[in-house]
Amino acid sequence: MASIIKITEKKAVPKEPVIITGLPDVGLVGVIAASEMVSYLKMEEIAKVESGLLPPIVVLHEGLPYAPVRFFSHDNLVTLVSEIALPNLAVIPISDAIVNWAYAKKAKLVISIGGIAEPNRQDIEKPKVFGAASNKTSLRILEDHGIKILGEGYLVGAYALILRNCAEKNIPSISLLAQSFYNYPDPEAAAAALTELNKVLGTNIDTSELLKKGENIRLKARDIMKRTQIEMERMRKSQEYGAPPLYV
Repeated sequence: MASIIKITEKKAVPKEPVIITGLPDVGLVGVIAASEMVSYLKMEEIAKVESGLLPPIVVLHEGLPYAPVRFFSHDNLVTLVSEIALPNLAVIPISDAIVNWAYAKKAKLVISIGGIAEPNRQDIEKPKVFGAASNKTSLRILEDHGIKILGEGYLVGAYALILRNCAEKNIPSISLLAQSFYNYPDPEAAAAALTELNKVLGTNIDTSELLKKGENIRLKARDIMKRTQIEMERMRKSQEYGAPPLYV
């Protein structure tokens, strides 16, 4: 199914990159974190994702049109950001295409950033971040940086497929999953995920501005959160978060 997804490169892709994916999910944690990373590191666009499975939408920035799903780079880091909710039918082929592209580029590591819905999120001041890995090598990355392992449970959606496909292709991959509101944009959870990402990458992405912009982000992200929630319900994603004890 990956053949119906086209990744068009417009600039050179770094050799053996570390690829970070920020796709719409619970609390839009990945989208918010990846967008902040792109902004903070002043990453430049290097590729875009094209598919008839995606809605006929362009996003406007400073009056100019851009593809809604794009890759950005800085040094050896490549970040994928989707500014639209992914239709349910597009999740599998896009996940396959991302991993196939990572394999072709000989990616050193694939990192997915997302959220785990926490029923008592409103009572949590500092969200915890849990990790999952594609193999023992990447599991050690989490352990070496003191990231709590998601020992038991299950994932659903694009990140589940990326992790599984990376395991099958023996690509080191980790998922950083922050406690989050289920259907409410959560910049604080994104900041928590970025803090753990800094440990893994050795970067110093400042999250203070992200936290200051929290309310503005929530307002701007309401529409994509609403559409993402609809798509998550379609794939019965809510079942994943119906059993939080599996994640402790």
